[in-house]
Amino acid sequence: METDDVSVREQLFHNRVRETIICVLLFTCLYMVSYLILTHFKKTAEFVTDDIEDATVNKIALWLCTFTLSVAVCAVLLLPISILSNEVLLTFPQSYYMQWLNGSLIHGLWNLVFLFSNLSLVFLMPFAYFFTESEGFAGSRKGVMARVHEAVVLLLLLALLVLGIVWVASALLHDNMARKSLYDLWEYYLPYLYSGISLFGVLLLLLCTPFGLSRMFSVTGRLLVKPRLLEDVEDTLSCTTFEEESLSRKLKSGSTTSCWVKLNMEAMKKEYLTVQSKRIALEMRRKASPWQRNLGYPLAMLVLLALTVMCVLMVCFNVLELLLDDTAMPRGMEDPHLGMASFSMFGSLGAAVQVVLILYLMVSSVVGFYSSPLFTGLLPRAQDTNLTQIIANCVSLLILSSALPVFSRTLGITRFDLLGDFGRYNWLGNFYIVFLYNMLFAGLTSASLIKTVTWAVQRELIRAFGLHRLPLTVSRSTVPFRLLLASGLSKIQ
Repeated sequence: METDDVSVREQLFHNRVRETIICVLLFTCLYMVSYLILTHFKKTAEFVTDDIEDATVNKIALWLCTFTLSVAVCAVLLLPISILSNEVLLTFPQSYYMQWLNGSLIHGLWNLVFLFSNLSLVFLMPFAYFFTESEGFAGSRKGVMARVHEAVVLLLLLALLVLGIVWVASALLHDNMARKSLYDLWEYYLPYLYSGISLFGVLLLLLCTPFGLSRMFSVTGRLLVKPRLLEDVEDTLSCTTFEEESLSRKLKSGSTTSCWVKLNMEAMKKEYLTVQSKRIALEMRRKASPWQRNLGYPLAMLVLLALTVMCVLMVCFNVLELLLDDTAMPRGMEDPHLGMASFSMFGSLGAAVQVVLILYLMVSSVVGFYSSPLFTGLLPRAQDTNLTQIIANCVSLLILSSALPVFSRTLGITRFDLLGDFGRYNWLGNFYIVFLYNMLFAGLTSASLIKTVTWAVQRELIRAFGLHRLPLTVSRSTVPFRLLLASGLSKIQ
């Protein structure tokens, strides 16, 4: 009996060590990838300076930002890893090489992401910002430690302020619970604070994702070569090249000509850059193969349209399930029971589609976030993003990514219930919030999709038939469809 107990303890110890090694390897890989991403966008002048103190402070803040970004990437991968792990265990139930993939590992990964998300949002990122902005208290010795002391004091004051706000909010909403748990910081107030942050992230996803789904078409269109009907690429390229050379000669002779030309130099430079970008796009179109030019763009647009329509249909189906079945409500679970049954009614194919849709929604939300007028200024630029912008971007991406599991489960994109503390949010059990959230997402996405598709088709038809050359006094949006067809037929003849 004692031998059996020792063997069980040894097995538990080996499982814990194995799970720790796997998690450390995963976070190490994500940390390296995140560091490469941030070094691509950071402003090099802030890290290569004559002031060694500033360079050291900036490097420490960059390491904290790298940790936060790696946690954000891991939060994005939580649901895909969990869904794919379940399908792998269903496919190879007795495989010796898949024994390390179990529910304990997945559950521990969810808990670690929740813990590190709290740590990054509440402590690390505020500390990084205060650390870069601090100079040390007046009268103290200058140095890195003086900045650390000032940043810690400011962080403590901020923590007291935030906890006071959380206590007041909980006292207003749950009077008895708040008074009884005044000293219960870890078990009540921090999860309550993160529940509010998650609700903010889910609402931000509700606003950014529909807008991002519509913007994905234009963003993808800029990356691919668009087919042009009835257009002579060589003729258009020669005209654009001639126009670019003419503007270049005017810019070179601007310093020796009249004052009127000097006043218009700025406008001429903008026009020159526009013509130059047009010439580069035409050269790319000429170099592209017929398959890439005529098939790549339509296929990409069809794939984006299919994914977006699939998301809307799954949300509509989830709305019907919410009205008929209580199990459609998002909820938490303690044991994932991996390898028992598929989380999709279509098996492995449906699970793969769920993973693709979750990643597609995350990419769309990021595109919509950076395309919105409020957050356009946060868009990072290669080798020209200061450290304050990097901190703001890492915080924004962590808020979006940590809310992605709740967002996907609330919309019914997947049936994988939330693990650990992700399922402890107070608002998840409110039917009216979940139902209204699904209705708003379906309505906003449908409206954005219809507007984007109709305007894109009309714009491409106008460009294809040459009607974009109409004078500005003519309203191109009111051109009837008969005129489009008539113009096209006349060009063909």
